[in-house]
Amino acid sequence: MKILVINAGSSSIKYQLLDAKDGCALASGIVERIGDDMGSLTHKGFIGSANEYKEKMECPFPTHREGMHEVVKLLVDPEKGVIKDHSEISGIGHRIVHGGERFYAPVEIDEDVLQGIRDVIPLAPLHNPGHVIGIEVAMELFPGVRQVAVFDTSFHQTMEPKAYQFGVPYELYEEFGIRRYGFHGTSHKFVAREAAKYLGKPMEECNLVTVHLGNGASLCAIKNGKCYDTSMGLTPLGGIIMGTRCGDIDPAIIGFICDKKGMSVSEVEHMLTHDSGLKGICGSNDLRDIHTRIEEGDERAVLALEMATHRVRQFIGSYFFELGRVDAVIFTAGIGENDPEYRAKTCADLENFGIVMDKDKNWNWDRTPSAISADESPVKVLVIATNEELEIANDTVAVLGL
Repeated sequence: MKILVINAGSSSIKYQLLDAKDGCALASGIVERIGDDMGSLTHKGFIGSANEYKEKMECPFPTHREGMHEVVKLLVDPEKGVIKDHSEISGIGHRIVHGGERFYAPVEIDEDVLQGIRDVIPLAPLHNPGHVIGIEVAMELFPGVRQVAVFDTSFHQTMEPKAYQFGVPYELYEEFGIRRYGFHGTSHKFVAREAAKYLGKPMEECNLVTVHLGNGASLCAIKNGKCYDTSMGLTPLGGIIMGTRCGDIDPAIIGFICDKKGMSVSEVEHMLTHDSGLKGICGSNDLRDIHTRIEEGDERAVLALEMATHRVRQFIGSYFFELGRVDAVIFTAGIGENDPEYRAKTCADLENFGIVMDKDKNWNWDRTPSAISADESPVKVLVIATNEELEIANDTVAVLGL
């Protein structure tokens, strides 16, 4: 049973073809710079086998349609394709960043659902338009293949009003849906479920803090297996300091900058999204470069790492109070999985809170779901590689009853 997972952004298409029976990826790739004078497509086929190959091409992709056409050609190529034709694909799962309050769970796509995704575009103007195009193109290229929308926001829909409401006039929530939605829900759900398996407990009995650390990053407090609180807000800009995003700030800063710099609100929002965070503090949003600069004595790089881990610790601490009992803290995503120094600084000197780290385990994590805390640590610290594509594929299978 083969499931095609599509993540169509504003100018890119990430995709993965998985065998839903064993969760293995058969092919994957990304189409980038859609709409530019020159785009690129990177494709891997027969992943993990003796026939694995990788190729990259550069050519213009005026729209998502041309990009998807090229992806399909690669998947069914007579010589190097991993499938013979479209009929081998049992379902298609789409990652959708924002589902607003309407979509509490993955759902099979029909015209009504597609319109619902369009209706949420004001809440995710950079992401949802690309998702809509990706769905429309997939429907054209795979007629008759059932498709499912999986929303980043849906896992967080179990939050109570005290957690998701903002301290602004209530009418703004009623009229425009201004509230905390949260993101990275597919990743938080996947690693939480894997953590429950590792701990040998039913998901509904687990209290967890999941820490998704990539260029975009968020935390989630999970109580009895459900999202209780999360760090991102109305948009993916809020929460902790990220690669290029500022995270939580005093909202008056926006008006202050507009006044002092003569910038528009949209210009300030662009700055806070693309030129802030680690990049704004030290000029780089790549932790590998930042670590190198720290070794060279760069004080700005030191400050950037200290600020970032400080913010993560703040959220972890607040979630400990909210949950009352915590079984495990889980690190995941690019930084969470690959940066032991970041993990060490985040979890340092927390023995009084039940976190006892094991230095050797942290620095030699073997890429399997496992603990990097000491055996005697009352609260386990785990590192679990996220797999959002597999989670989307599993959701697709479940919704379609395959």
